[in-house]
Amino acid sequence: MKNIVTIGGGTGSFTLLTGLKKYPVNISAVVSMADDGGSTGVLRDELGVLPPGDVRQCLVALSESSETLRELMNYRFEGGGLKGHSFGNLLLSALEKIKGNFAEGVEEAAKILDIKGEVIPVANKDVRLCVKLRNGEVLSGQSQMDHNEKVREIGIAEVFIKPRVSAYKKVLDRIKKADFIIIGPGDHYGSILPNLLVSGVGKSIKKSKAVVVYNCNLTNKKGQTDDFDLDCYVSEMEKFIGKGRIDFATYNIRRPNKRLLEKYEKREGKNSLVLLKKEKNNPGYRIIVADFLQNAKVVRKKGDAIFDTRSFIRHDSEKLARTLMKIIEPERY
Repeated sequence: MKNIVTIGGGTGSFTLLTGLKKYPVNISAVVSMADDGGSTGVLRDELGVLPPGDVRQCLVALSESSETLRELMNYRFEGGGLKGHSFGNLLLSALEKIKGNFAEGVEEAAKILDIKGEVIPVANKDVRLCVKLRNGEVLSGQSQMDHNEKVREIGIAEVFIKPRVSAYKKVLDRIKKADFIIIGPGDHYGSILPNLLVSGVGKSIKKSKAVVVYNCNLTNKKGQTDDFDLDCYVSEMEKFIGKGRIDFATYNIRRPNKRLLEKYEKREGKNSLVLLKKEKNNPGYRIIVADFLQNAKVVRKKGDAIFDTRSFIRHDSEKLARTLMKIIEPERY
């Protein structure tokens, strides 16, 4: 079986892994440690733990345990002192305390959930994402990107992490042994780049012999990726992993329905769909064009305090995985 390393976080990784786990591949999911919003942010601040939210989503995506146990991991309390917290976040934080470090706690949770493959935090130390605006002001915290209006009004110049930390050793080992490295989909500044900013990750991908696939986002975000087209995203990725390092890029060709698009554009501005510009005859990577759009409506879950900041134009897990397997094993799929 092929060794697959995925790099991302949040809903994007959940979508990708939910589809990929149905195929005969060895999956190592590398997950961002920058999240500090909602339940995760409260637990980080009050308990001094590493962020469990994105890891929880990946564990649930890869879990082959009962539906009840997977639902339990995502269950959010609706009232009392635990309001807004998910059971899974609390479990991961408790396991971190019991085992003495987050990475070992995640491994224990993986056993409990009987996951296919493995979920690995990109770093096993506390790290914060910092956002530098175009006017030079610096904001601390990944959650600032969705909750601070300055981001939307002024725009992001760059992001960086503090303190500078090295990648968890197992991450570099898996990248070295990978046959395919799949980056995204996911929030560009909030979920993808925080992995590549960790010391050692970008360099390891650059040196790896693996085929690199980039799953381009469906939409742009106001103040963050305004007017980005596919090539802009690829160019941004390659600043960290080496020019020409991306071999394939997937691009969604299907437009969302008019009502959903109008709802999205009301929040993020007009013309927010990522475009496929064809100025370059030979961009240096192969573009895989297909319908990747999720048909199902995104439903608000009770107790989800940050639902309004979540994307409701999303990739479909089965469509995405099916296309990726045609790249991974073209002779079979």
